[in-house]
Amino acid sequence: MKFTIDSSVLSDALLWVSRSLSTRPTNSALHGVVIEAGKEIHLSATDLETSSKAHFPAEIHTQGKVLVQGKLLSDISKTLTNKPVTFSLEGSRVQVTAGKSKFQLPTIPNSEYPNLPSLPQESGSVSSSLFTEAVAQVAIAASRDDSLPKLTGIHIEVNEERITLAATDRYRLAVRELVWQPSTPGFSTSVLMRARTLFDACKAITSNTELSLSIAGATSNDRLVGLATEGKTMTTRVLEGEFPPFRHLLPTEVAAEATINVAAFIESIRRVSLVTDKTIPLRLNITNGLLTLEAGTGEDATATEEIEIDFQGEPIQIAFNPTFLMDGLTALTTPFATMSFTAANRQAVIRGRNEKDGPKQDTYSYLIMPTRYTT
Repeated sequence: MKFTIDSSVLSDALLWVSRSLSTRPTNSALHGVVIEAGKEIHLSATDLETSSKAHFPAEIHTQGKVLVQGKLLSDISKTLTNKPVTFSLEGSRVQVTAGKSKFQLPTIPNSEYPNLPSLPQESGSVSSSLFTEAVAQVAIAASRDDSLPKLTGIHIEVNEERITLAATDRYRLAVRELVWQPSTPGFSTSVLMRARTLFDACKAITSNTELSLSIAGATSNDRLVGLATEGKTMTTRVLEGEFPPFRHLLPTEVAAEATINVAAFIESIRRVSLVTDKTIPLRLNITNGLLTLEAGTGEDATATEEIEIDFQGEPIQIAFNPTFLMDGLTALTTPFATMSFTAANRQAVIRGRNEKDGPKQDTYSYLIMPTRYTT
């Protein structure tokens, strides 16, 4: 096997498939990326839960197939920017040559390499940049605690032309709605995907492409979700378990609302939080026209800062985990945010606003639970 390809094309494809490499493989073959040269170059990798494939044209001198350590090859390809790469199999070793750089890598026996699943039938398509933005906004609220696997996922609910993504770790909830193009009129379903898998995949997707989503039916023996875009595909098994009901948590009536400049709010939180641990509650005292942030108590270091705001409702004192509050604000794509409150001991909801006096953007909601208020 021998082929020549631009290093940036090879690096991009390896970045995509290497995200599916197993970190704790059950056999050595799962360390590897399969490279097959036929009419095109095909790459693939799997950890048995998630499988990724990529294909691209190249100058193919000799056809063949080989399994080589994926992470090492990916790391090498990143260093060979803007150079043609010649990849050749010589005996039991692979030679990678770019300019004056030459690497020789051992191959991995592929007798134990599994057959990778096929992509399910396409369910619909959506702008990849829109979907990537939505995943990033929601993934921040997914739990990192593997003892509660269903909370480590992103719930994807499809209802005809609308997709709703939701994630929660019990202390916050992020919900994003977007429009897509279903392949079949009236198509509706729901699945629970690993948040980290979906987030990592979206980071490697080119932003100006269409993304195809494939969701296997609930009666499938091996229920998979697939992504496909520009020569790249990925399949992953769905998480077991039911995502908790969440829509009733978003209040329909509020007692008070504050509209705040997002950039100014974020900078104030960063400064005030310097005096204490990022998990210690950040106190907010909100009155008409003014938001006061406070951190630290007693003999320890303390800090306060005031921000001018638009506010309607009764004054409120409330406290939040500063990291969780920052996550919700940085996920917004608008210059202004509205925080809606029901009571000092109840959840608050953050939504974006393009203009200070404009309507709230209801496509993204970030709910955050308060912490005990201390003085």
